[in-house]
Amino acid sequence: MSSIAITLIVVALLIVASLAFYAGKLLFMLNKQNKKMAQTKKQRVERLLESIYTISLAMEQQQCNLSEGSIRLYHLHESLPIDDKPDFQGRYPGLYALYAKVSDLPTHEARDKLSTLERRNQDDMREAIESELESQILKDVAKLKAFIP
Repeated sequence: MSSIAITLIVVALLIVASLAFYAGKLLFMLNKQNKKMAQTKKQRVERLLESIYTISLAMEQQQCNLSEGSIRLYHLHESLPIDDKPDFQGRYPGLYALYAKVSDLPTHEARDKLSTLERRNQDDMREAIESELESQILKDVAKLKAFIP
C-alpha cells in the first residue's frame, strides 16, 4: 500500500472519529435539554395543581365567587401540560356548566362600560345560575382538592 493510500485512510478515520465525537456531544446536549424540559414541565404541573387546590379550597370556604372560581379552574385545567388529559368536563360537571353559562359575560373594562341596570341584571342572572349549580359545584371542588391527573 502506498503512503498516499495510508494517509487517505488515516485522514478518513480522523474525519469519522471527529464526526462521531461531535454526534455524541450533540446527543449528550439533547439529553440534557430534554431532562431540563421535563423538569420545567413537572414544576409547571405542580404549580398549576397547587393553584387548582387553592382555588378549590377558597370556593369551598366561600372566599371565592363560584363564577370566578369556575372560570379560573377551567383555564387552569386547559393549561395543564399533561399527556392524556382526563375528561374534566365529565369529572366536574357543575364547574363546567357554570363556566359555559358565564364565560360570555363581559368582564373588566367591558363590564365597566355597561349601565348599572345591565350590570345588575347580569349579576342577578349569574347569581341565579350559581344558586342552581351550587351543590354540584361544591361536590366538584371537594373532588378537585384531591386532584390527580
